[in-house]
Amino acid sequence: MGRAKAIYVEEKYCTGCQLCVEFCPKKVLAVSKELNAKGVYVPFVADLEACTACGICELYCGAFAIAVEQKEKEAVRG
Repeated sequence: MGRAKAIYVEEKYCTGCQLCVEFCPKKVLAVSKELNAKGVYVPFVADLEACTACGICELYCGAFAIAVEQKEKEAVRG
């Protein structure tokens, strides 16, 4: 697996279900302690370096509020 360059959470779409936080195998995401404008606790990236870009958070998000951007793979030099 690769690594994540960035993880984007679109707060306006997030329902606060926290499934992305619950099912992340590397515990990359955490729940905010503050409510957003919609009155829900949205996830935030707590440890980007731990992310393997597996995409599980994207798959579990029924609101399509999260996206993982993978790093470019480096060319192998011989």
